[in-house]
Amino acid sequence: MKWEKLGKIFDPTSHILPNNCLQFAQSPQALVFDDFVRIYFSTRVLDKSNGKYLSHIAFVDMCKNLCDIIRISEHTVIPLGGLGCFDEHGIFPMNVVRHDNDIFGFTCGWNRRVSVPIDTAIGLAISRDGGLTFQRFCDGPVLAASLHEPFLVGDGFVKVIGDTFHMWYIFGTCWKRYAPDMPSDRTYKIGHAVSKDGIVWVKDEARQIISDRLGAEESQALPTVIEIANAYHMFFCYRQSFDFRINIDRGYRIGHAWSEDLCHWTRDDMNPLLEGTPEEWDSDMQCYPHVFECDGNVYLLYNGNEFGRYGFGLARLEI
Repeated sequence: MKWEKLGKIFDPTSHILPNNCLQFAQSPQALVFDDFVRIYFSTRVLDKSNGKYLSHIAFVDMCKNLCDIIRISEHTVIPLGGLGCFDEHGIFPMNVVRHDNDIFGFTCGWNRRVSVPIDTAIGLAISRDGGLTFQRFCDGPVLAASLHEPFLVGDGFVKVIGDTFHMWYIFGTCWKRYAPDMPSDRTYKIGHAVSKDGIVWVKDEARQIISDRLGAEESQALPTVIEIANAYHMFFCYRQSFDFRINIDRGYRIGHAWSEDLCHWTRDDMNPLLEGTPEEWDSDMQCYPHVFECDGNVYLLYNGNEFGRYGFGLARLEI
């Protein structure tokens, strides 16, 4: 498995984004149409009331060469949640899946806490206008904290296989303060759930399905799954749980695992190595991968330095 880096394809700082958002195009997620590809991403606006960011979902439509931009959404595709809701302070990411004549959007909603910075849960929104706008299925989440997963459920990636919805997601295992003068940091792992309708989900409760490479304090994020050559391949990103924001030796890298039965996964981080020298935009960090197929090619979207502040790039699988 060899990936060819095609470079950065979208820089949010070079375009006008909706809702006065500035910078950041995080967690790109592709939806392929007949004659173009729509890439949803999470961007940010500064909340002037407290100086913190709010995350919104926008999109860019690109020609199928994945070089030429057709348009950028003039509005965010879904408003943030109401007062006290699980997605009151941001949505990041949103995974989109075609189902019957609709498009399901599985959102990761963020809400701020007092003792720790945030909590997350997974919601469902549905588009009936071709993915231009999404309406919440309900104000509450479809997957959230539970008995053995008490916090930080998010990053859902959904794939319909046969008559079953499969979701790979992350769940928190702990919050920990590593230095007295620093905020708490979290650790999370990848889990799995199934559903018959995309609404009612059954978790493999608190079962970590991807082994650790960095030890117990490895954080794993944003799984994405594709079938290649009669096996399922998962790409995700991983990092140390603290001192990862500036220390490039502890920041996000892209990981890989494969499975033949969707239950047992073998980790093999050598396969997602991206060919080509590091570029200015991804030299320190590679994160938030999304893999998809378009016109016979398999592509990998991913973010670079500073968690996608300056956009996302593309790699192509060489078969």
